This record gives sequence, C-alpha cells and structure tokens, in this order.
Amino acid sequence: MTGRSSVSTDAVLNQPPPRTDVNEFTSNAPLAEAVRRHGAAWALPALDRIGQLVGSAGFQQDAALAQRNVPVLHTHDRYGNRIDEVEYHASYHRIIGQAVAHGAHTSAWQAPRPGANVARAAAFMLFAQVEPGHACPISMSHAAVPTLRLAPELARQWLPRLFSRNYDGGLGGGGKSSALLGMAMTEKQGGSDVRANLMQAHPVLAQRGSSASEGREYLLTGHKWFCSAPMSDAFLVLAQTQAQTQTRAQTQTRARTQARAEGVEGGSGQALSCFLVPRVLPDGMRNVFRIQRLKDKLGNRSNASSEVEFDRTVGMLVGEPGRGVAAIIEMVARTRLDCVLGTAAGMRQATAEALWHVRHRRAFGSLLNDQPAMTAVVADLALESEAATATALRLARAHDDDGGQEVAFRRLATAVAKYWICKRGPQHAYEALECLGGNGYTEDFPLAMRYREQPVMAIWEGSGNIIALDAMRAIARDRPSVDAFEAEVGLAAGADCAFDAHWARTRNQLDAVSRSEPAAAAAQARMLTENLALALQASLLLRHSPSPVAEAFIAARLGPERGIQYGALPAGLDFAAILERH
Repeated sequence: MTGRSSVSTDAVLNQPPPRTDVNEFTSNAPLAEAVRRHGAAWALPALDRIGQLVGSAGFQQDAALAQRNVPVLHTHDRYGNRIDEVEYHASYHRIIGQAVAHGAHTSAWQAPRPGANVARAAAFMLFAQVEPGHACPISMSHAAVPTLRLAPELARQWLPRLFSRNYDGGLGGGGKSSALLGMAMTEKQGGSDVRANLMQAHPVLAQRGSSASEGREYLLTGHKWFCSAPMSDAFLVLAQTQAQTQTRAQTQTRARTQARAEGVEGGSGQALSCFLVPRVLPDGMRNVFRIQRLKDKLGNRSNASSEVEFDRTVGMLVGEPGRGVAAIIEMVARTRLDCVLGTAAGMRQATAEALWHVRHRRAFGSLLNDQPAMTAVVADLALESEAATATALRLARAHDDDGGQEVAFRRLATAVAKYWICKRGPQHAYEALECLGGNGYTEDFPLAMRYREQPVMAIWEGSGNIIALDAMRAIARDRPSVDAFEAEVGLAAGADCAFDAHWARTRNQLDAVSRSEPAAAAAQARMLTENLALALQASLLLRHSPSPVAEAFIAARLGPERGIQYGALPAGLDFAAILERH
C-alpha cells in the first residue's frame, strides 16, 4: 500500500552486537606483554583460560546479576536466634568461587616462584574487570598473609585454609577447609585516623587447653564503622590495649615512638594492637560479631560492607602488643596495590566497551571509530589504560622480590601510583560511558556500574590526601625509596626531550619538598605525587610500549599542547597504532 513504511518498528538497526565470548586476556596486548616482560610467561596458559572464562556470556550474566541482587542482612533466624549472616545471590558465589579456584586470591603465596605476584595480579585484574565487587575479599585474603605470619601459631592454623582453591561461602564450623579473610580498622569517629580508635582489648588467661594461646587471647569491645565482606571467616582488627606491667609499658613506649614515625598513635597509656577475630571459634561456637547494618553504597554493590559491634569478642593477638600498625602495614600496602590493579582493570573494561561500540555504531554516514573527534577520545582512553596497566604490573613485579631495591621502590611507587591511577579512574569511566551515549547511561550496559565503581578505589585504603601525605613521609624519611624510584624512572633518560624536561622539573621539586618543613611539604603533596606518577608512567611506556604509544602519552600528558579533557590531543599522533593494541 502506498505511504506505508516497509521497515518494521521492531527491527533493531545500527546497534552493536553483544560483546561476549571475547578472550579478555589475549585481546589485551598491554596486559599480555607485561606478563611476559615481568617473568610470568609460564602463567600464559592459565591466564588464557581465565580470559575465556570472564569474557563468556555466562560470566558476564553472573556479573550483572550480582550487581543487581544486592546482599541482604539477616540479624536473626526465624526463631529469634542471633545469626548475623549476609545472604548473597548465587551469581556472586559462582564468581568468587571461580576467582578462588584460579588462585586470584593467594596463589602468589601458595606457590611462590619468579613472576608469581605478576601472574596473580593479572588473574586478579581479569576477574575484577568484569565483576569488581568480589575483588574486595579476594584482595584482603591475599594481603593478610604477611600479617598472619607474625603469629606462627595462627599462621599454622589459617594459612592452609587461605591457600585452598576451594570456596565455601558459609560460615561453617571448625572443620571448614578453606577461608577468606577481611579487615576492620576504621571507626565512626576516626576514619583514616585510626589513632582515634576506641575499641578496647583486654587480655584473658589461656582457657582452651593450649599453652600457645596464653597471653595471646583477648576480649574486644567496641564498634567498627566499615567492615567489608562480613561473611569472611576472620578479620584483622585494630584495638587499643592497656599497659599491664612495666615490661608491657616499655613495649608500649617503643610502640608509641614507632607509631609517631608512621603517623598513627594511640591514646595516653594505650597503643593500637592487631588481632585476628574469627567468625567461628575453634569449638564451633560463633564469635560475637553483631552486624548493625549494611552500607547503602554508591558502588561496589555486589559486595556487602557493614557496621559491626564487638562485645567481649574473642581476638588473638598478632605481633607485639602496641605494634598494631606495624603488624598490619604490609597488608595495607598490598591492598593499596590491589586498588591500582582494580582501577587498571576498570579502565580496561571501559576502554574495551567504548571501542566495541564505536567500531560497530554508525552516525552521519560512517562508523564512529572513523570520525576524527571520536578516534581521538578512544585513543586517549586507550593511552590511559595502557599506562595504568604497565604501572600496575611493574608494581606487582616489585612484590616478587623481598629484599633490596625492589622493596625500596615499591614503598614510594605504590603510594604514587595509588594516588594518581585511582584518581584517574572515575573520569576515565565517565568518558567511556559517554562514548556509548544513552546506552552508556543505562544499567543494561556495564559502564554505568563501572562509573559507580571506580571512586571506591580512590577512597579505600586511604583517600587522596592520605596517600599523597604517605608519599611525602616516604620522601622525607626513606631515602632508599626515593633513590630506587629515581633509578627506575631514570632508565628512560634521553629517550624523549619532553620527558627529560618533566623529569628534571620533578626532581627539582622533589629536592625542594624533601628540604621543606612538614606543612610546606603537605601543601605540595598532590602536585609532586602527580608529577612523580606521570614520570613513572612515561618512563615505563618509553621503555616497553611501541613508539607511537609512548610519544602520544608524553605529548598528551607532559607536552606543551596537552589538554585537560580526554580526546584533547595534539595533532600528528598515530591513533591507529595506539588502538591496534586494544
């Protein structure tokens, strides 16, 4: 009939196909190259399998379900018994079970070898790229190992369970063969200032027939404001201990001296100590662990975060009394690294989704990817992703060496990278989301989730000022870390004029800040940390990425024509060479 359209209103035109069944490892050239470069080529077959798994339609569906079906708190059972359990959707258990089965939690500790931390980091990133919420307990379980080793008896009991590749999401009893660990440090009145903690810990005599527990068992009373993954099997907790004897008082004095050096201090006559708090006691009884409520969070919604109350809750001392910060500091350092890994993973997801869209979507007569303005945007997103990935895997490599220059390097470099990369995450996610237009703003596509997710990496384990000031402390008090950082960045000296000029300015700023009074150094903390981060990233790309990538990154981030927004790039860059790697 005349005047009637031949096109059905139900026809779907000009929409990208689903981005499923893509191998997320082999399609990510910067990640695969970094794995090889840092001594973990032996892990390529396993990472290939993980890449296939997390790119599958089934895994992506589970990721979407886990985000939409948020955890539910059950404080009591139907008979009125206090149970304090959190119910997760089955999809969440499937995801975290796969991450554990593939060693994304503790494989680097369970089977140490050259490149073990690099392989574990890549596995962690692949899982976190698609479903980030489960990565929190995975990260904490990995990071808890060096702290637990300060208490040999606890290590003998818990490390075999942490190293297990089996996953059991229930609390179980004393016979449970696997475990995940969490941490609970902050309180409502203090936040990052853990010296303000009020939770009290009182020692008790050995009561369980084990001389090894004498003097190590305490009863803890107080609240914790942020306790993530409350269904974990145990938690590392900071609490105040009171000096009991002259010997203990001497220990506390030493602890306060150390705490001041670390920027954390307990109250008068008290000092923070570290404790392992199990959900279930060895006799099968449940420890007192009252979940007051779950946080209604912006992102990270598949993972529960809670407020908890301890009331004469059993905790086992880890390390020396009054040395809680020293005991837990390595755990914090490793979870900060995982914030970098998680942000880099999110940047990879955002870049991949944006590129998939613009390579399939047409507008104004051509593919979006072929239109210069859009090409510049996605190329810039790819540059940011590649720089973050290169930095993340370099930091992971530094954790494969327990002595010498690598340890010194990671002390400053972790703080620098955590500050900068995690700060870049939210804006990166937003720009990628905008590439999808209206689709990106809906929960049917993963970038809305990613946009809500990225800020947590900048907040968790120290927000911007905390991390920048930590970098300043390293500069002021740990000269070997500065020397190691300068040696790493300096490996690219002479390769590019703009890089050399930036590094010279940054070193001058570094020298000036190191001689400044604390208040003056604090005022410059963010600027110096940013400049150090850009220097490290540029150095890594100059040494390890193709020339078009390194040249574009330096022009876009350090050059005289650099812009502010993504896609505001200088002329003459090789966008095709950049995007070919993504």
